[in-house]
Amino acid sequence: MIHDDAMALDKQFQEYFQAVDRAGGEDRCFLCRRSSAEVKAFFGFHEDGTPIEAEHYGIEDVVLDPRLDIMSYRGTRPVCAVCQLNFDAIFLSEDGRSILARILHELEKESDRLWARDPLPREGESGSD
Repeated sequence: MIHDDAMALDKQFQEYFQAVDRAGGEDRCFLCRRSSAEVKAFFGFHEDGTPIEAEHYGIEDVVLDPRLDIMSYRGTRPVCAVCQLNFDAIFLSEDGRSILARILHELEKESDRLWARDPLPREGESGSD
């Protein structure tokens, strides 16, 4: 069985290096740009898999399973578990797909409006003095 484990590990390394090549040599989430360590920190773990502030929360015995994938290297670009959770939440909402389509449209076609230097007028203000 050691042979099968070694082959599986070799396949994981190949997937990883191929994904890093596709991402231009960067081991970061293509969407949010988090590193693996930042993703672990988001979920409350140090890079070694031990919980952050374990003593404070009384969870000294909790450890992030090293087999748990926090980054996927199998797609077009590396994507982290945080972004996957965000997309899952969007698509589970009633009109998630249409909202996401509108957001993508705004980012692509209306960036000047989104990132305008002048503050938007507050409700009830005309915007001119």
